[in-house]
Amino acid sequence: MTEQPARLDDRIYGTFDGPEPSRSLPDLVLGLLAEQRATWPDLEQAYEALQHVRQRELPCRGFSVRLQHNPGRMTSSTARVDDNEISERPCFLCLHRLPEGQKGVLYRSDYLVLCNPAPVFPSHFTIVRVEHRPQAIADQIDTFLRLAADFGSGWTVLYNGPRCGASAPDHLHFQAIPAGRLPVERELAQEERLALVSRADGVPLYRVGRMGREVIMLEGDDPDTVKRALSGYIDDLKKHTLTREEPMLNCAGFHDAGTWRLAVFPRRKHRPDVFFKEGDERVVVSPAVVEMAGVVVTPVERDFTRLDASAVEAIYREVSLETDSS
Repeated sequence: MTEQPARLDDRIYGTFDGPEPSRSLPDLVLGLLAEQRATWPDLEQAYEALQHVRQRELPCRGFSVRLQHNPGRMTSSTARVDDNEISERPCFLCLHRLPEGQKGVLYRSDYLVLCNPAPVFPSHFTIVRVEHRPQAIADQIDTFLRLAADFGSGWTVLYNGPRCGASAPDHLHFQAIPAGRLPVERELAQEERLALVSRADGVPLYRVGRMGREVIMLEGDDPDTVKRALSGYIDDLKKHTLTREEPMLNCAGFHDAGTWRLAVFPRRKHRPDVFFKEGDERVVVSPAVVEMAGVVVTPVERDFTRLDASAVEAIYREVSLETDSS
């Protein structure tokens, strides 16, 4: 059966083309969430289930993580993202394959802000490019920074690289969650952790210490210089990892009082070896930006119960890429 072309207008709940006195981007997306929970039963069920997820804090050496037992994330955590699988399955983020009844906020004509159907946090959104194109941040740093500014200080914008956490590496997308939900946010604010590595156009690049994995932070108040600094860091990662493709990385973006703060997690592996083991030896943890930022999602209850600090630290060491950051 031939797929029918989708009408973008049929998917639009509201439109955001820039800051207005009437309605901010957070107001629009929270209105969208309320409307979608009232009209999309699967989403309401997912948010009801989110209220019952179990969480526990796990103090590690120099940092902390929060374990979350969230069975609703099983599909995302175990998604097959190899090239063959992606080429054979239809893209589930394309407009005409979104679930019936799903709507979004059209963001600056090019993106659709959608309610994430498998939320990790209250008010969890996926920001999807209307046009189908591969996941890659190099040409979309402007969008990443603009999203952080438009969402504002109450929100965090997230990016997963196509080979280290994106469940749809074939379709460009970001995420947005409420601020204050990621343990790394507290640690980035602790100046004693920050070791200045270099400056690019006045933008400092820090290595964040005692984190159990490589965390790089960039900070600046001019979007053009922040963009060049992040682009330069990505180019350096390409050289370090000897790749022409996008290097493996995750990124979290924050914007407050005119200043951007970006946390970058360079990676060398997508999933740890224990993910691929059989039987009781398997641990279903698939580190993406949320996990690298300190919230370790465990869709299997056994893993939530048995994971300890040493196991999480070992996973971080295995999947994180240590660089000289110069």
